[in-house]
Amino acid sequence: MSVVALKPGYTGEMKDRVENFHGKQLLYIGWEDHLMYCAPMCIPIDGSTPFGALSAAVIPSLYPAHPDTAKIDWNAVIWMRSGVPFTPDPAKSLTDNGLGHKAVLRFRTPGLTGLKGSCS
Repeated sequence: MSVVALKPGYTGEMKDRVENFHGKQLLYIGWEDHLMYCAPMCIPIDGSTPFGALSAAVIPSLYPAHPDTAKIDWNAVIWMRSGVPFTPDPAKSLTDNGLGHKAVLRFRTPGLTGLKGSCS
């Protein structure tokens, strides 16, 4: 997100640059229709991580308390990269799938809409 300083000549060091995360990048992950998690989670992750590992191991580990997690059909998930639907290649890295530093990844799980259909 860009920020514009109101004071002319203002300079400051960006603290959330990728260089400050020890070889990792920040990735925001949000699960649509599951507001038990009210906002996307932000995780540090290596950009070379295969997308398949993200969906098979990383994302399920972020949502262990939700009963829908065990019911996810990963082959039916609808993925959105910065609000635009896309089809990731599970064998390619996050970077090769267009997920760079501070990217937003959202996913929708058809047929799963939270606790008793409440979107929570």
